[in-house]
Amino acid sequence: MNIVFCVFIALITSLDIGVKSIDIWTEDIPYFKENTLEEYVKESWGVPCVHNVTRPTLTVYPAMWENSGRAMIVLPGGGYVLESIEAEGLLIAEFLSSRGITAAVLKYRLPLKEASDKPHLVPITDARRAIALMKSMAEEYGFDRDKVGIMGFSAGGHLATAVSVLTSENADENPDFSGLIYPVTTLGFENQKWLEETLFHRSMTDEEKLQYSLVDHVSEATPAAFLLHAYDDDVVPIAESEVYAEALTTVGQEVEVHFFAKGGHGFGSGRKEDGTAQWLHLLANWIKRQ
Repeated sequence: MNIVFCVFIALITSLDIGVKSIDIWTEDIPYFKENTLEEYVKESWGVPCVHNVTRPTLTVYPAMWENSGRAMIVLPGGGYVLESIEAEGLLIAEFLSSRGITAAVLKYRLPLKEASDKPHLVPITDARRAIALMKSMAEEYGFDRDKVGIMGFSAGGHLATAVSVLTSENADENPDFSGLIYPVTTLGFENQKWLEETLFHRSMTDEEKLQYSLVDHVSEATPAAFLLHAYDDDVVPIAESEVYAEALTTVGQEVEVHFFAKGGHGFGSGRKEDGTAQWLHLLANWIKRQ
């Protein structure tokens, strides 16, 4: 983490900037069943991660200084089994806030079969709800309700892609732009196996296989995207971003792509030694142009 970023974090932490966390569902929670699971935080991959999320929350960071009029929802990664809530969540939102972008971290429900009869519908339902909720708060936080994006890391990138291409009938539930950070966008053998084990907890139907071949659903209605990946990512191949960028270009939609030689998977806010530390600045500038 570079020195400038550390200063931003220290400053934000020391000021009362009105950060608040809210439950995204105030009444009946869709696809929820009673369970005895308890949420907890434990370090994984060297960073704090939250497990057993069954009560989703949205933590909102108001834009500091010059408000850009844009907002971004952040979806942490974690393979749909946990969420990297700090490295791919809170730290990202804090940075965007410091750059005049209202940011919010969605701690979405994990697709746990103990907590839902339809676990595969849980994350996307929460993500759509978060977008609509953010749009409803536009006047309160001073951003344009038609300038609300969603971004995600790894599995969170898969979720952000799904929300972007599987359009909701409720327009307020659709993002206006997206940030896809080392995301999963295709449905090859390995990705299908992963989704069946962690999202569906069963074999996918033929219809679901077609639906979750996300890149095939890119259209003129798909929002502009910012894509980030590293060539040496050995968990999610860089081709996942390449094919999505090509699909957007084919339909005439705007896309900005940044590929780093080194970085691996899960580099979060980035590292100075491999050059990935610059990506958040690139993202913030891109968001302001949307």
